[in-house]
Amino acid sequence: MRMNDFRCKKNRHAAMRLAAWGLCAGLLAGCTARRGPFVVSDPDPSNKIPAIKRAADLPDDSKKAQLIQDLDNDDPAVRFYAIRALEQIAGERFGYEYYFDEVQRSQPIQRWRKWLAESQSTTGR
Repeated sequence: MRMNDFRCKKNRHAAMRLAAWGLCAGLLAGCTARRGPFVVSDPDPSNKIPAIKRAADLPDDSKKAQLIQDLDNDDPAVRFYAIRALEQIAGERFGYEYYFDEVQRSQPIQRWRKWLAESQSTTGR
């Protein structure tokens, strides 16, 4: 075997390894989840939670209604961020805790619904 043959094989193997690593990197980069748009009505918590965080800064009645609906969400993280946003908007919790079970959440959620109805009637909506 001549020295040139060895170098060619070595370069070929290096090129194949480099191509394999590039392919792996490309595949991994393509595996990231699509993010956004961030809306409070999104069923995906990874999009919903950032929207909930922003909803407290720009409260409108449609977002308030969705936040109240999210107080009964199956995901405790969604409930946690929903009550934080509502507390920031209203300055109140109405006895709600995100870790309560479904039965314990029902009365505070009713209070939140009453609060929303009253706030909408005073603003004329």
